[in-house]
Amino acid sequence: MRTASIERKTAETDVSLTLNLDGSGTSAISTGCGFLDHMLTLFAKHGRFDLSVACKGDTWVDDHHTVEDIGICLGDAFAQALGDLRGVTRYGSVTLPMDEALVLTAVDLSGRGMLCYGLQLPTEKVGTFDCELAEEFFLAFVRRGNLTLHIQQLAGKNSHHIIEGAFKSVARSLRQAVALDPACAGEIPSTKGVL
Repeated sequence: MRTASIERKTAETDVSLTLNLDGSGTSAISTGCGFLDHMLTLFAKHGRFDLSVACKGDTWVDDHHTVEDIGICLGDAFAQALGDLRGVTRYGSVTLPMDEALVLTAVDLSGRGMLCYGLQLPTEKVGTFDCELAEEFFLAFVRRGNLTLHIQQLAGKNSHHIIEGAFKSVARSLRQAVALDPACAGEIPSTKGVL
């Protein structure tokens, strides 16, 4: 079973996270940041990942440390659950509509942390959530998850819809990439023999 449990405690946050890559999309999310709770809940559902996240963070400062540290923990969980990547599909991509927003994402479980981020958010905030934190989340996630992620906005005027479209599209791209390929069972999906 491809699962992981991550604990991270710093002077700024205390995070507990569990992940099952082969789940049904169930989630229990409590981060202290309502918008992030919403994004992680739909991330789990659309990726069909079982995900639980509990965080106590210094949100009286702002949500930055909470969002970044949860991205770190989620990246660590993916890396741990995937192991040496033997038998995975490796690549995934989805173009996803969210009302007027259209977001394309592509994932490579490359072993190299790289984010190419192309969201143009028209507002600074969604509710109390700082829109710039979406990029911080994905940057922390790819660095610790050792994967390449492209996020490109093709259309959109509403910041909530654009960010939500990105989280859903990333989840569905990851769902493809982490899927086990029966034709390549036991193989590392690279001519180098390692990822």
